[in-house]
Amino acid sequence: MDNTPFNEPNVRLDRIYTRTGDEGQTSLAGGQRVGKDDLRIECYGVVDELNAVAGLARVSAMELSSSIPALVDLANMLRRVQHELFNLGSILATRPEDVRPRQPRVTGAEVRRLEREIDQVNSQLPRLTSFVLPGGSTLNAQLHVCRTICRRAERAAVQLSRTEPVPPEALQYLNRLSDALFVWSRWANHLMGVEETLWQPNLAASGE
Repeated sequence: MDNTPFNEPNVRLDRIYTRTGDEGQTSLAGGQRVGKDDLRIECYGVVDELNAVAGLARVSAMELSSSIPALVDLANMLRRVQHELFNLGSILATRPEDVRPRQPRVTGAEVRRLEREIDQVNSQLPRLTSFVLPGGSTLNAQLHVCRTICRRAERAAVQLSRTEPVPPEALQYLNRLSDALFVWSRWANHLMGVEETLWQPNLAASGE
């Protein structure tokens, strides 16, 4: 795709409830009625869930930025990601034959941006000698929740791709975003001076 802007939303939400979904069906972007347990619905539903938790992490980063200004950069990254996730949801909610030319979606540009940010942030972090456990700070734990939801969204998208066409950029984006969220979780603790919790197998009850 070129750099021509996406179409702006053409949405008017005068009524929040419609009663059209009371029997377990909903509409795709192309107007088709499908069950709410349809895999395509599940796929962009998980993306929506991820967006909500990313918003929570963004708020946490902004609240902490008054004492740790560098967290503004993380909050801004998360804000951009929220818009990208909504664009991703747009394309996942649309069957391929109904996709419009300038419909919002994720592209290679979003994937490359995440890769640059991963490399830039990771270069500031100490090398890992074990796996990292979520924790140390609330923001770190929130970003790990984002990461695990992102992985679930990726699994749903892969499953959908086995029966229906899914844009390859959608799968690439979710894969890179989960990596970015992992790096950002470490970065949050690093900026706050919080020690990481490394996996130690013998801290289990059987190791005592």
